[in-house]
Amino acid sequence: MIKAPPSEIERVVDKVISYAPDADMDLLWRAYDLVEHRHAGQMRATGEPYITHVVSVADILADLCMEPETIAAALLHDVVEDTDTSFEELGQQFGQEIASLVEGVTKLTKITRKGIKASHAENMRKLFLAMAENIRVVLIKLADRLHNMRTLWALPPEKQHRIATETLEIFTPLANRLGIWQIKWQLEDRALRALEPDIYEEISDQLTRRRREREAFVTNVIQTLRNRLEDEGIEVIDIKGRPKHIYSIYKKMRRKGVTFDEVYDVHAIRVLLRTMRDCYTALGIVHDLWNPIPGEFDDYVATPKENLYQSLHTAVRLPKVGSPLEVQIRTEEMHQVAEYGIAAHWRYKERRSRDETLEKKIAWLRQQLESHQEVDDAEEFLESVKEDVLPEQVYVFTPENDVIELPAGATPVDFGYRIHTEVGHRCRGAKVNGRMVALNTELNTTDRVEIVTAKEGGPSRDWLNPALGYVRTSRARSKVRQWFRRQERAENIAQGREVLDKELRRLGLNRESYDRVAALFGHGKVEDLLMAIGSGDINAQQITTRILEAEQDEEEKIEVPQAPPLTEPAGVTVMGVEDILTKVAKCCNPLPGDQVIGYITRGHGVTLHKDNCTNIRHLVAEDPERIIDVDWHEDSERVYAVMVRVLAYDRPGLVRDVSDVVLQQNVNMSAASAETSKKNNVAVVTATLEINSVRQLANILNKLSQLPNVFEVRREVA
Repeated sequence: MIKAPPSEIERVVDKVISYAPDADMDLLWRAYDLVEHRHAGQMRATGEPYITHVVSVADILADLCMEPETIAAALLHDVVEDTDTSFEELGQQFGQEIASLVEGVTKLTKITRKGIKASHAENMRKLFLAMAENIRVVLIKLADRLHNMRTLWALPPEKQHRIATETLEIFTPLANRLGIWQIKWQLEDRALRALEPDIYEEISDQLTRRRREREAFVTNVIQTLRNRLEDEGIEVIDIKGRPKHIYSIYKKMRRKGVTFDEVYDVHAIRVLLRTMRDCYTALGIVHDLWNPIPGEFDDYVATPKENLYQSLHTAVRLPKVGSPLEVQIRTEEMHQVAEYGIAAHWRYKERRSRDETLEKKIAWLRQQLESHQEVDDAEEFLESVKEDVLPEQVYVFTPENDVIELPAGATPVDFGYRIHTEVGHRCRGAKVNGRMVALNTELNTTDRVEIVTAKEGGPSRDWLNPALGYVRTSRARSKVRQWFRRQERAENIAQGREVLDKELRRLGLNRESYDRVAALFGHGKVEDLLMAIGSGDINAQQITTRILEAEQDEEEKIEVPQAPPLTEPAGVTVMGVEDILTKVAKCCNPLPGDQVIGYITRGHGVTLHKDNCTNIRHLVAEDPERIIDVDWHEDSERVYAVMVRVLAYDRPGLVRDVSDVVLQQNVNMSAASAETSKKNNVAVVTATLEINSVRQLANILNKLSQLPNVFEVRREVA
């Protein structure tokens, strides 16, 4: 059996022991023994045994001082995909934590192999973060990609080009977002070597030829600065030349349109000090030693970068030689974050002597929260990552493997409009992961979505009803409304009239309320109101809500007449006086919230009628002096009998479902009946409910209208 040289895995174990001497090294040896056996006989394109790859990935993470569980998962990261090992087996042998890490890496690997287009690279990076319940999964994947880039030379040129391009578009920005400079610069340099080999070699040769001269120059600068800092009583941890990486030189040459000499002429050093105060003091010393270059100072300490990078940056002009000198000044803690980013949270060295400030800073993924709270343990930190990285987005695939970003809760209709307006308009069905689903199904990250379209036609007005949940994005909602606006005005008005009539019937109102509803929405003409409803600018739910709010907000203060109080109040105030004997008219059954008029009867107090009741109009005409103003007042304990009628295509369990809806709203049903027409199979369920307000009634009507097979729900008026 071909085995990786023992020295390779021993080197990894020795590194881990150096920073985690009290950790369980048996975990690493057991992981190595399993992959050595399972990957036996598998070879890489380089001609080496496959196990050299997983050991190298573990070695990269050991350089980051990752804890042993992550190192073990790195050794095992390909064993499920490339052998007959199962996640269950890993869980039994190594625990659920390590099995979950391996499973996460396996999922990301499969996603990468789908062949993502360059235009979707940003969504791909977000997808990686959104999918990774544990950010260590992404760290393992970055280490895996780094070793693959180190051995990229063994692959055919076209494959090298594809992988290098993918690395620059997805993995290096991902490493940057996580703040892991140590991995980022290596990925960039190796990608450039594959994509622009001539330029890479030219810059590399220039760096090699001038290194000795440059190092001598920087050594003198460092000694000058060190002496001055020590004279001022500042403890220096380290000062060294800051290496310029080939890709960063290449980018600056391209961005500024300059030659290598013009870029290379800039010398750079990095200063590590004990405290933040020392950093600012050192900045003043640097500016005192050499003349600062205007516009070249950046304070990333007071204002950290998005990935929480902190450092003072300045540039000065060196005397005599005239060369600029770039200087970075930071604390050792800032340097840890700058070099290792989010990986610093799991660095075993730091965990042995916890630095609460460091942990707080590493929690930069919580930046969208208004207050930055301390992360007290790793479990809480992982949970925050899961919840706070892109919490409002899902990432789904088209049939062509493009990644589409949508708000959380988005539906296939939203997806259709995101692809193309016409796809949305002609959407008639959807397949999610190969199965037909309802158009109001919520999509999840990694779903593969295919829209079934008609050759012609347009959207449904139901899509604009928020209660039905077909459309969740403003883009899709706007496109649907635009489509309806373009339709014939007469058609929209007719459709608007149908919707308005239906809502008025549900509330026990009639068409004579048209003018009042138009005024509520700021329309001078009823036709304009109907047009707005028909085009989708106003939906049924808005109509109901606006009417109810208006009815409850309208109050008139009228001088109270001297009248003796009677008994049996009905929850109303008569001319400002409570406890007047009142009763509800059976002809129109008004409810709290309805606009009502009082009619003074002979010996029976005041009878309440809805203001649009046909009977009250006759009474007003016959004896206007017996009409009196009344208003509802709050009386949550009083209930009123209201008859509700539900029309539906008959099905088993219909009456039971109606009862359940009423029960869920904490409303008593005092009577109920049902009958079905044999001719058209339409069932009519009539129920008497004990309601305390119009708003409660409207809520029940909405719930009942959403039941399967129900096509009309209305309040019955005697």
